[in-house]
Amino acid sequence: MASRFDQLRAIADGSADRSVGLTLLAGAIAATLLVPLTWLVIEAVRVEPGRAWELIARPATIGILRNTLLLVVGVTTFSILIGVPLAWLTVQTDLPFRRFWSIVVALPLVVPSYIGAFTFVSAFGPRGEFQEILQPLGIERLPEIYGLPGSILVITLYTYPYVYLTARAGLLSFDTTLLEAARTLNHGRWQAFRRVTLPHVRPAIAAGALLSALYAVSDFGTPAIMRLSVFTRQIFVEFQTFSQDYASLLSLQLLGIVLVVLAVESRLREETDGHGEGVGTADETQPIELGVWRWPATLLPASVAGLALLVPLWILGLWLVTADFTARDELALQLSTVTNSVGVAAAAAFVAVVVSVPIAYLAARDDSIAARLFERATYVGFAVPGIVLGLALVFFATGFDGLDLPLIPSIYQTVPLLIFAYVVRFMPQAVGSIRTSTLQVDPKLVEAARTLGETPLAAFRTVTLPLVTPGIVAGAALVFLTTMKELPATLILRPTGFETLVTLIWRAQANAFYQYAVVPSLLLLVVSGLSMLVLLRQDS
Repeated sequence: MASRFDQLRAIADGSADRSVGLTLLAGAIAATLLVPLTWLVIEAVRVEPGRAWELIARPATIGILRNTLLLVVGVTTFSILIGVPLAWLTVQTDLPFRRFWSIVVALPLVVPSYIGAFTFVSAFGPRGEFQEILQPLGIERLPEIYGLPGSILVITLYTYPYVYLTARAGLLSFDTTLLEAARTLNHGRWQAFRRVTLPHVRPAIAAGALLSALYAVSDFGTPAIMRLSVFTRQIFVEFQTFSQDYASLLSLQLLGIVLVVLAVESRLREETDGHGEGVGTADETQPIELGVWRWPATLLPASVAGLALLVPLWILGLWLVTADFTARDELALQLSTVTNSVGVAAAAAFVAVVVSVPIAYLAARDDSIAARLFERATYVGFAVPGIVLGLALVFFATGFDGLDLPLIPSIYQTVPLLIFAYVVRFMPQAVGSIRTSTLQVDPKLVEAARTLGETPLAAFRTVTLPLVTPGIVAGAALVFLTTMKELPATLILRPTGFETLVTLIWRAQANAFYQYAVVPSLLLLVVSGLSMLVLLRQDS
C-alpha cells in the first residue's frame, strides 16, 4: 500500500515538475516571438518629438490614414453585402445547384490578391485586354481602375469568402424550426431573416468581417499595384528610401488601426453573446422557396465567382499562349526559384510545429492565466501586417548586429531571419491545429502510461504524440502553404539575390513584363488550392 502511495506521489511530483518546465519553455517561446516587435516601438520612440509630430501631421500622412480607413470600411462592408446573401442562398433556399455554388463561391479564397490585382489591371486597365475587345465598337479607352475603387473591388473579391464561410457555418448550425415559428406569426421572408436568423448568425458574420478587415488593412500587393497610397505601400516606399523614422511611425499608426479593428470585433462579439442558443441543422425543414426569383438568384454567385476566378484564369491563359518569353531572360523562372520557395516554406513549417507543440499542449492541458497568455501571444504575429513585421525584424536585426558580439554572425538579410519571420507570422495556424488535436486525447491514457513507470516525456512521446500527429501535419501544411504566398515580409527580409516565386511575380509586374509572372502565379494558385483542401479536410 505504501509502495502504491509512493508511486502516485512520484507521479504527482513529476507532473508538477513537468508543468513548471513546460510553462517556462512556453513562456520563453512566446517572449522570443514578441521581442522583435519591441524594436519597432524603440525605433519610433527614438524619433525627436518635434520631428515625429511634423511627420504625423503632414497632409500626406493624413491622406494615407484616410485612404486606409476607407479601404478597410469599403472592403468589410462589401464583403458582408456579398458573403451573407451567398451564405443564405446556399444554405436556406432552393437555389438551383446550390451544392455546386456553395463550393464555387468559396474558391476565390485560393487566389492571392496581388495576382488578382495585376490580372485585373491587365484586363480592365485603360488599355487592357477588355478595351481591345471593345475597340471595334469605338471604345478607345476604359475608365481608370487604379486607386481606391479598384483596390476595394479586388480585395473584396478575394476576401468575401471569409464572411461567406463563417456566415454559412452559422446558418448550418442554426435551428431552422425558429423560422417556421416566425412564419406562423405571419412574418415575411425578410422579417423572419432580420428578426430571427440574423441575430443568431451575427457573431459568425462579425468573425468573418474581422478577417476581411484585417486582410484589407494588412494587404500590401493590391494597393501597390493599384497605386493607392495606404500605410502598407508607404511603409515599403519609406523603407526603400532609407527613411526609417517615418516608416516606424507609419507602422505604429497601422498597428493602432489593427488594434481598433480587434477592439470593435471584440465589442460586437460581447454584444451578440447569448444569441447563439437554438442550435440545430439547416436540413430539418424544407428550404425557403424563392419562387420566380429562383433562377435569377443564380446570377449573384455566378457573377461574383466568375469575376473573381475567370478573369485571372483568362489573363494568365492569354499570356501563356501569346506572350514572348525571350524578352527578359533574367525574369525567366529558374529551378532555384522553386527550390528556394519550397525550402524556406518547409523549414518554416518544421520550426513552427516544433515550437508550437509546447504552447499548444500547455494551452490544452492547463487552464492557468499563463497558459492562455502564452497562447494568445503567438497570435500577435498573425494580427500584425506582414510589412510591419518585416520592418520590425529589420530594426531588430540591425540593432542586434550593431552589438558586434564575438563569434556570432550577422543575421540581417539571412535565410534564418526570413524563416523566423514566417514562423512569427504563421505559427498560430500550427498552434490552433495542434491544440485542437490535443484536446481530443483522453488524459487518462497519459495517466495510465505514467502508472506503468513512464516518465512525462516518454508518456508524451509514446501516447500523446502519435494521437496528435494528424494535427501536427495539418498545422505544418497550413504554415507551408501560406508561407509560399507571403509577399511583403519576403520582399523586405530576403537575402540579396534570393529569388522566390512571389518575388519573381513582383519583379515581373513591377517591370510590366507580366508574361513572366504566369508560371509562378499558376504554381501559387495550385499551392493555394492545396491549402483549401487542407482546410476542408480539417473541417471534415
